[in-house]
Amino acid sequence: MELLEHYIVNFILFSSYILELFGAFIIILFAIYAFVGYYRKPLTDQKIEPIRLALAKRLALGLEFKMGAEILKTVVVRTMDEVLILAAIIALRVILNLIIHWELKNSEKELD
Repeated sequence: MELLEHYIVNFILFSSYILELFGAFIIILFAIYAFVGYYRKPLTDQKIEPIRLALAKRLALGLEFKMGAEILKTVVVRTMDEVLILAAIIALRVILNLIIHWELKNSEKELD
């Protein structure tokens, strides 16, 4: 039984690291995309607002992956201190996600 628990814990931790990597990859990739798009703007006479909205959407997506990883980590916590730390991290990411979604909604209304 202990062997099975060991494998499950390792699988959950590995899965959470993979989700963290996906989230970081999405954020980095689309930050580079937005940076390039912003500096190409004078050349193509493109507006900045669609680039900003696309980046915000990708940031929200990246944060969703990272929040999923944190939720997975709650399965393997052993002490109350770890629970409090994970709860604080999840709360911060939820707040960031809500702010990004609020900003997206307001920006999309302005464009309409």
